[in-house]
Amino acid sequence: MEANQIGELYAPVMIPDAPDEGETILMISTRPYESNDWEFILGMAARLTIGMRPWRDRTQWLKAVEGWLTSSVEAHPTETMVIVALNAREERVGFASVTSNKHFTGQPQAYIGELASTEEAESQGVGRALVAACEEWSRANGYSLITLTTGAGNDRALGFYRHLGYVDEDVTLTKQL
Repeated sequence: MEANQIGELYAPVMIPDAPDEGETILMISTRPYESNDWEFILGMAARLTIGMRPWRDRTQWLKAVEGWLTSSVEAHPTETMVIVALNAREERVGFASVTSNKHFTGQPQAYIGELASTEEAESQGVGRALVAACEEWSRANGYSLITLTTGAGNDRALGFYRHLGYVDEDVTLTKQL
């Protein structure tokens, strides 16, 4: 399937795993980005600062995030697939973007660029549904690997991705001078 062919990939997703303690799983559906989703996605930029290290400038970080979001939406659906998660009331509760890139070895892979849920929808299966949709897009486009980057200080995200089978591959180390 070509990257710009959506097909029937974004039907409602029931999360097969048992919820973690204290977690509620709702029926979450995912669908491709529509132009009326832009304000919602842009409004989620602050959610992508979770785990930001204190030596980073929040204003510059948010500006960079807004640039990533703009680039993802502008490349949708030909180079990037932007996916929106909806709850049973059809309210937007999260989004993700997935695209293709190459590992430094030249091996092609899919890449989850951004993924965030609303604060109110945390621990309700939104992230799982979005990851499942990104993985489905990746398989449909012939990728055998999918990668993502998250902040080392975002312990919750790190635990979430590891729970889904993602493993550490590359690590960036920083030192303040």
